[in-house]
Amino acid sequence: MDHDVVLYMKEPPDRAALEKIVAGLEDPVEDLVRKDSKFKKLELNADDYVGNPEAVIDLLSEQKALLQRPIVVRGKKAIIGRPKDRIADFLA
Repeated sequence: MDHDVVLYMKEPPDRAALEKIVAGLEDPVEDLVRKDSKFKKLELNADDYVGNPEAVIDLLSEQKALLQRPIVVRGKKAIIGRPKDRIADFLA
């Protein structure tokens, strides 16, 4: 199957791309944000992003390393590819 791989640290999605991903996301929007050590170091509150697409887009526009991955986009739909077996189901 033809596909494009985007290395998000070299080519981070711009605001328009993030908006498109969020609009088609089949997962909760807050799942796009990695709640890792960087998230904790920035003293962010996970509750601020629950059901809040604008806050998620704002954060990921500024902190690209917090973008959960992989994200798989097909047409207008998108999923977070975790666990990996979701990817095959989504593309089938």
